[in-house]
This record gives sequence, C-alpha cells and structure tokens, in this order.
Amino acid sequence: MAEMGGIELGPTLRALRRRADLSQRQLAELADVPRSTVARVESGVASDPRYRTVERLFRAAGAELGVRGGVEPVPGEELRDRAERHYPAHLDVRPVEELTDWAGAWWAHWHRLPAEVWPLRPPEYTYDLSRARRERRRQRERVRLTHRVRRVGDGGTEVGDVWRWVAESAEGELVGELRGVVRAGHPEEPPGRREVFLDGVVVARGLRGLGIGRRLVGEFAAEVERSGVAVARAVVGAGLPAAFLRRCGFREDSWRPVALVIGRGAGWAG
Repeated sequence: MAEMGGIELGPTLRALRRRADLSQRQLAELADVPRSTVARVESGVASDPRYRTVERLFRAAGAELGVRGGVEPVPGEELRDRAERHYPAHLDVRPVEELTDWAGAWWAHWHRLPAEVWPLRPPEYTYDLSRARRERRRQRERVRLTHRVRRVGDGGTEVGDVWRWVAESAEGELVGELRGVVRAGHPEEPPGRREVFLDGVVVARGLRGLGIGRRLVGEFAAEVERSGVAVARAVVGAGLPAAFLRRCGFREDSWRPVALVIGRGAGWAG
C-alpha cells in the first residue's frame, strides 16, 4: 500500500468512505474523479497517486490532508529577480542594504572602490550558495527569536552575594551568561553603601550581535533598580568593550580610575 505521512493510503481511504457512508461510485462523483481511480487507490494498484487526486478524495469523504508540525513560509516569497522570477526557495533571500551584504562585492573587491567605478549595479537581493553559511544564518535567527533569559540562584543584596543570569536556546543550550557581585562601596562614600560589580557578560561564539548580551544587561540593570543597590560598576576590557557598555546605558566615571592593567609584552595597554 502507498503511504502518505505515515499512514497507509488505501485502508485509510476505505475507512473514511465507510465513515461517510459512501460507495466508491458516490465518492468518485463527489471528488470529480473516475470510479476506477478510487478502486485503484484503495486496492494499492495506484502506488503513487497525484497529491491533488488524494486531496480531492479525502475532502469528498469529509477529511483534510495536512502536514505534521506545520511548514514555515519561505522568507522573501514575494521577492522577484530582475527577470521577475522567484528566487530559489532554499537560499534565504535577503535585501542588499549595504554593498558588503553582497558576497560578490568581496571576491570582486568592490567594497574598496568608489561607486562610480563599479562595473555593474549591485543586485537588490542576495543569498548564500554555501549550505554551511545558510545553516549558520538560520541557527542565528532561530536563537534570536526563541532564546530566553532566566535568573539563576537567589542573588541577594549582601556584600559577597553573586547575581547570575543565563540565556538559553529553545533547546536548553547555554548561549550567554552574566555575573555580578555585590560589594561594599568605595571608602570615600558613606558607610554601608553597596554597589554591584558587573563581573562579565559572555555570549557564545557565532551568536554575538543578536542582542543577547544587551538583554542580559537589561535584566541586570532592572535588578539594580529593584534591589536598592546604590550603583552598578564595570571594568572596561576585552570582555566588556566600552562601546557595548555605553549602548547598555553605562557612562564613564571620569573622576576615578576604573582599572589599571599591568602586563608584559607587546600589545599590553593600561
């Protein structure tokens, strides 16, 4: 018997016809197909019937065909190339907003040239021919849309308490983490004053630039407001770039050195 979606087509059609109390001839008339087609499908002779034919038979018997799990629409389905053709459905078409969005600009070195000397007009849309690059893009988009952030542990407000948040993919995989430590305030400030030191924010390699880090810092900042801790501080470095912290709402403490790094070898900076 032919199988569709994990079911045996012939017995299923017979069961539907019995439930609808229809003969083969009656079902054929309702579906507008020859009676011989119904007989061939039910007997298994028609081992590979057309989908439209099966769909009409099922509907005539009061049932619907469906796709288990659902199917996401093709991104950019409405887009057309310069010849008004659909783009290949499996290639994830996206607009060329900047020249560097188009891979051709890199291998042809167009990104180094002024626009007036480009040999061709860049396309309006582009896509990745590499399956590996397509999968990386799709994975990034899935994580961006479905990741969740949750607090780990109690994280009180006493000196020495640790605050921790994690970001996880829909499958439960760890994709980001933030840690903060409550400590005593600066000696020059009033006694009993507490502050939170942002110890670090880490996002999995390949998933940066999706807003995961900013979302973690947003949860951290909201907890600072709720807890009554006086101030949150962070040390700028390779793990916490200044530009990232500014985008998250931090500002420079101009009257006090933030950090002093001493090391050996070329490339060290204080």
